[in-house]
Amino acid sequence: MTVGQVLDGVRPGELSPALAAKRVGGLEYDSRRVGKDFLFFAFPGSRVDGRRFAQEAIARGASAVVSDLPRPNDFAGEWVQVEHGRRALAQAALNFFHHPDERVHFTGITGTNGKTTTSYLIDAILREAGFVTGLIGTIDYRLAGEVRPSANTTPESLDVIRFADELEQRGGEHLIMEVSSHALALGRVFGIKFHTAVFTNLTRDHLDFHHTMEEYAAAKRLLFAPQGSPAPEWSVLNADDAASREMSGTARTLWYGSDAQIRAERVRGDFSGLHFDLLFEGARQPVESPLNGRINVMNILAAAGAGLSYGLSLETIARGIAACRAVPGRFERIDEGQPFLVVVDYAHTDDALRNVIQVARELARGRVITLFGCGGDRDRSKRPLMGMAAAELSDFVVLTSDNPRSEDPLDIMNDALVGIRRFDTPHVAEPDRAKAIRIAIGQARPGDVVLLAGKGHETYQVLRDQTIQFDDREVARAVLKDSEQRSQKSE
Repeated sequence: MTVGQVLDGVRPGELSPALAAKRVGGLEYDSRRVGKDFLFFAFPGSRVDGRRFAQEAIARGASAVVSDLPRPNDFAGEWVQVEHGRRALAQAALNFFHHPDERVHFTGITGTNGKTTTSYLIDAILREAGFVTGLIGTIDYRLAGEVRPSANTTPESLDVIRFADELEQRGGEHLIMEVSSHALALGRVFGIKFHTAVFTNLTRDHLDFHHTMEEYAAAKRLLFAPQGSPAPEWSVLNADDAASREMSGTARTLWYGSDAQIRAERVRGDFSGLHFDLLFEGARQPVESPLNGRINVMNILAAAGAGLSYGLSLETIARGIAACRAVPGRFERIDEGQPFLVVVDYAHTDDALRNVIQVARELARGRVITLFGCGGDRDRSKRPLMGMAAAELSDFVVLTSDNPRSEDPLDIMNDALVGIRRFDTPHVAEPDRAKAIRIAIGQARPGDVVLLAGKGHETYQVLRDQTIQFDDREVARAVLKDSEQRSQKSE
């Protein structure tokens, strides 16, 4: 494929006949991976200007640099300036890989909370139906059964399209992906044709990036009513969330919720999971799921909607739901034989924290003990709101660090304390997260639920000057084992 063919539809500046006819060896936005006859895409970044690596890309064999930035004065090589760099990369990748989205069905899930669990459920449903699938999300990437580490919730368009092409080569037919608001705003899924777009909910988050809830909602809407891209064939929308009205952008829409097309009746929950009847167009299907909490009923309904958009039967959907055993870091139980429940969850917004504490409250025979922290270099306004959520709904609160990044952990904790102190809930503040986990578990009595919120599946903690290995699940297990050993010695 030639440069002219790869850049077809990108509307770049005038290409010389020699460059337009040149064969393209590959595409890259990371100069370290550039090879002979590649096109290198240089983006403006929040920290680094991609033009800094343009000359290195040429030295490694790139035919040309494509960018929406002007050509540097000291650059020696072919420079192709375009209107929008990331959109150009997406269109070029689709051309280069012969539009795999025309043969692989893309399902995108967006919303503040529930994306990961919903994506796992959809993946389980489609696999139960006999399809070979791929999954791109916060926890990991999965390609035809192979698990790969996740770099971003939604990677750059080139990575998505390359992943879809590889999935197709392995016989895959469905790609399920979490689509973040950042990715939508930056154009990482620009031009990609989605068969089904799912909306979970919209609550306060990422205002450090989007600035207002209106901008945040507008970014989410781009999945359903994209600019310059094909609209999805189906939308699956949450009827219980008012923001869904802004998302409807296709003629074929499935609504799920408490009183919608797709709904649940006779909901029952216990330690074994959820049990309810799934209703759709007069049909009733019993559903059992090992996932806990009524909030997961909504995630299951959203996933059922995606399954229905592909024409699957309610029976197949129910089998897929039952097969989704657990989602890492999403109300994940830590069991070392202790007489109380310890769970780890990724909740890192006030709404998510409220939801997961409510789940803990449903299961608790005693108190709910909540440990949480707030991330540094992120939206400060949600910190007191998280403090309020924890203090209002818990019996005991342990405030600690999350990923403080460049901020002082004590400053972050002071922001959250403003919310905690609006209630009389007993609480302690301990910036050392390992010590804080020990305090939280040390408070527990038989029948209590200890909730370790904020980091979920993460296996690291980002500090000011380093990133260290840290996994709430491993720390909790170590504390529980140590407590058991001490108990046995005292006997």
